[in-house]
Amino acid sequence: MSTTPRPDSAALTPRNVSALLQDTTPWLSCDECFDRVDSYAEALVHDPTYRDEAMAAHLRGCAACDEEAESLLRLLDGR
Repeated sequence: MSTTPRPDSAALTPRNVSALLQDTTPWLSCDECFDRVDSYAEALVHDPTYRDEAMAAHLRGCAACDEEAESLLRLLDGR
């Protein structure tokens, strides 16, 4: 009998699977993301068309960093 835990099928929603398979090229680590998140959020508040492809790719694939960026954007934007 295997001791390997079975995946929780409720956690394997199409959205979660898509996030796990997301292409994060150009690659950016969480440490690099946290170093840049302040300036990224400030730039977005001042110019909603601002794009940082590395940050955008990382945030699409990393829920923790995305949550941090969204919190900061809400704080700066007064949302």
